[in-house]
Amino acid sequence: MENNLKMSVLDDKLSVNVTTTKASFTTPNYYEEEVTLCSKENSLKFGAAIVPFFYYTVFIVSVTGNSLILFLLLKYEKLKTVTNLFIFNLVISDLLFSISLPFWAYYHSNEWVFGNGLCKIFSSIFFTGFFSCILFLTMMSIDRYLAVVHAVSASRTRKLMYVYLASIVIWSISILSTIPKFVLYGTRKDGISGVLCEETGYTFEKIEKWKRIGYYQQTIVFFFLPLLVIIYCYSMILIKLQHTKMHNKDKAMKLIFIIVLAFIICWTPYNVVIFSKVIGTSENYPNQDCGNDIDYVFYICRNIAYFHCCINPFFYTFVGSKFRRHLATLFGKRGIFKKYRGTSVSSKTTDYSPQTVYE
Repeated sequence: MENNLKMSVLDDKLSVNVTTTKASFTTPNYYEEEVTLCSKENSLKFGAAIVPFFYYTVFIVSVTGNSLILFLLLKYEKLKTVTNLFIFNLVISDLLFSISLPFWAYYHSNEWVFGNGLCKIFSSIFFTGFFSCILFLTMMSIDRYLAVVHAVSASRTRKLMYVYLASIVIWSISILSTIPKFVLYGTRKDGISGVLCEETGYTFEKIEKWKRIGYYQQTIVFFFLPLLVIIYCYSMILIKLQHTKMHNKDKAMKLIFIIVLAFIICWTPYNVVIFSKVIGTSENYPNQDCGNDIDYVFYICRNIAYFHCCINPFFYTFVGSKFRRHLATLFGKRGIFKKYRGTSVSSKTTDYSPQTVYE
C-alpha cells in the first residue's frame, strides 16, 4: 500500500483523496452529504516516514522501563502506601497506552488488517491509558501537595481508602471519556488506501461534531485543568520547602522544576495544535483543517506528548534513592549501581514527610 496515500492515525481520521474536488458519498453507512476532501499527500508521506519508527521506539522504551518499575514495586516495595499505589496505577496507565502502539505503527505504513473488533478495542485501550496517565499525574501532584504542605492533616487523611477512591474515579472518568471512541471507531474499505480504522458509520456532520467535542475534552479536561492544578500544587510545595530543614531540599526542588517543565514542554505544543483543530473543524471555518503545515507540526508535537506518557514514571522512581537501591540489589555486581549495594532501604521518616515523598 502506498505510504503517501495512507491515513494518519487516531487524531487525523478523514479519508484522503488525491484531488481537492467535491466528492459525493452516497453510502448511508458513512458520510451522507457532499463534502470537500483535502489533499494531504506530502504531510502523510512525512507521517508515514517518522511515526512508525517513533511508535516502535516508544513501545520498546515504555514497556521495558515500566515493566522494570512494576517488577521493582512488586518485589521490593509494599503496595500498601499511598505513593506506591499511585505509582503502580501510573505504570499500568502507561503500559495500557503503549501496548497498542505497534498496531498503530503498522497501520501508518499499511492498511488496517486486524479487524473491526480490534480497531474498537485498541483505540479504546489507547485512549484509556492516555487519559488516565494525565489524570494520575495530576492526582500525584495533589497527593504530594497534601503530604508536604499539609503534612499533619495528611497523616490522618492519606489512607489506603483515599487512594482506592481516587483511582476508581480516575479510571471511571478515563473509560467514560473513551466510550465515544469505541462507538465511533470501526473499519471501512477505501478504494485507494485499503481498509481504514477510523470514525465511521455516521453522517459527516455527526462525526465532525464528536471530533470537536473530543478536541475540547482534550484541551480542557486533559490539559488546561491538570496544568493549573500541577502548577499550583508544586508552587505551594516549593514555598513550603523554602521553610524546611530537609537535607535534600535542593534535589527535591530541582526534581519539581523538571517535572513541571517536562509537562509544559511536552503537552503545550500538542494542545495548541489540538486547539487549532477545534477552529479548523468549526462551522465558521470548515476548511481550515486542510493545511499541510499544521499536519507537520501535529506529527511532531503529538510524538513529543506521547513520549512523555512513557517516561514520566522515571521522574517518580529512578531519580529517587529508594528505587536506585532496589536496582543496586538487582544489578549490584556491575555498573553505576554498585555503590548502592548493602544500603538499607528502610527510612525513619513516614510516608507523609516531605523527605519520603521525594525519596
